[in-house]
Amino acid sequence: MEAAASVQTSAPSQSHSSAAEHERKLKQSWDDMVEKSLGNFGWMEFLQAVLVAVAMFFDAQQSFISIYTDNYPTWHCTNTNTNNTTTTCSSASDICKIPRSSWSWDSHPSMTIISHWGLECASTFITGLPQSAFFIGCLLGSSVLAALADSSLGRKNMLVFSCVSMSITSLLIIFSPNIWVYSALKFLIGFWRSSIGTCVLVLLTENVSAEWRFRVGIVEYFTFAMGYMSLPGIAYVNRSRSWRSLYLCTSAPALFYPVLAYLFVTESPRWLLMQGRVKEAMKILKGVTLSEHNANFIETLKPKKKVSIFQLYSSIGELFKKRWALTRMVAVMVLGIGVGMVYFGMPLAVGNLGFNIYLAVVFNGLMEFPSFIVVYFLENCRRKPSILVFYFLGGICCLMCVFVGDESQVAKVGLAMASFFFACTAYSVFLIYIIELFPTCVRNTTTSLVRQAVTFGCIFIPFLISVGRKNNLFSYGVFGIVIILSNLTLFGLPETMGIVLCDTMDEQEKKETLRDETGNL
Repeated sequence: MEAAASVQTSAPSQSHSSAAEHERKLKQSWDDMVEKSLGNFGWMEFLQAVLVAVAMFFDAQQSFISIYTDNYPTWHCTNTNTNNTTTTCSSASDICKIPRSSWSWDSHPSMTIISHWGLECASTFITGLPQSAFFIGCLLGSSVLAALADSSLGRKNMLVFSCVSMSITSLLIIFSPNIWVYSALKFLIGFWRSSIGTCVLVLLTENVSAEWRFRVGIVEYFTFAMGYMSLPGIAYVNRSRSWRSLYLCTSAPALFYPVLAYLFVTESPRWLLMQGRVKEAMKILKGVTLSEHNANFIETLKPKKKVSIFQLYSSIGELFKKRWALTRMVAVMVLGIGVGMVYFGMPLAVGNLGFNIYLAVVFNGLMEFPSFIVVYFLENCRRKPSILVFYFLGGICCLMCVFVGDESQVAKVGLAMASFFFACTAYSVFLIYIIELFPTCVRNTTTSLVRQAVTFGCIFIPFLISVGRKNNLFSYGVFGIVIILSNLTLFGLPETMGIVLCDTMDEQEKKETLRDETGNL
């Protein structure tokens, strides 16, 4: 009797185990076919990757256009004595304390918003508000728009929608009557562009096999760098015109890109399959035959019901259930704030260098390319020492910019370039480190939260740059101190080089416990 009962109870267990094993093999077989189909990377696939990545060109222009449009322009004295009084104008004078008739701007009176709206004596809050509003828009937009690319709109449509909205808003900003409307429209530009980088990266990586993901990812960084480096040329050509012409020259061409993207960019086949749009996915996946078993498996991927807004963000709750995960999340967000300060702060603060603002941006942009090469060779190096070294060196260079002063312009520009190079390299390694720190079930959420932490740090950058015009300690000094201090949280995080990525929180926790017991890093 007991033996019979034992057989009866073990039968369902064996049946369940057999079904799970069959499903696992079926999934593995299907994944192998998809990987093989996407593994053929020829000229057409390369052009597709370039077309997707071009969105980052326009994204970079809108991210850094304030270097020229919001800059504090140079001025000169028109006479040394005013109305035979003791008020004397010199290069060391404070223009807020001398008559307006005794000085004039060196360039077009409306070259920047500062000279156009007479903000030369405005508070730090006013002059830093537009770019700060831009980063606040980025922060809110990444929270609101991120889920749409995974659910209803998809990667391609979200990319097209974001590019169209960003371009139209940057055209409308030309008609701003004052600093307040201008700041509101900057907020909207930041809101719309917040999802572009994520959509580009996801489209690039999901349209190729694992073999090509790292290489196509570099295309995104390359086009972003080219967009940043295009600004000096456009600004130089328009140096004798109003700041509005710079927005016109960058936003008008950007309106043509969404049309090309809509017509020629292909949607992610993996997302199409998850949505049950099998026929569309099969047109992209060459050489994949849809058998009955595969069709049944794909059927299990379809969403069975609409997901509520609370369920879309349920993965955040997973981080609060595990103390180690929450502690780790806080640590990497602090690291994100530190690197964001330098990565975005140094390019935006080139106007404080006292150097040719056109050449300074070009020199900064050139630092992106050696950074790509260094990151490529760091792929097989330990993550923590790499981040530690580049964070520290970037911070030291920032602090040295303060002590060098304005007397040695060449040295100061060189240090600024070096700090930006270290920040670029550190940021790239840092993003890889985040992916390896967390399991699949929360990996997208944690990456998004870290990017928001980076953006949060950037909100304060415009105000620091504005104050730093008179004292570099408040700009370069703060950047250096923040990135060095953020490094302290790195000591409480584990090394991840060479580890196998986990899928669940429990799996990650078990692996961490085993590693601590054995002492392996």
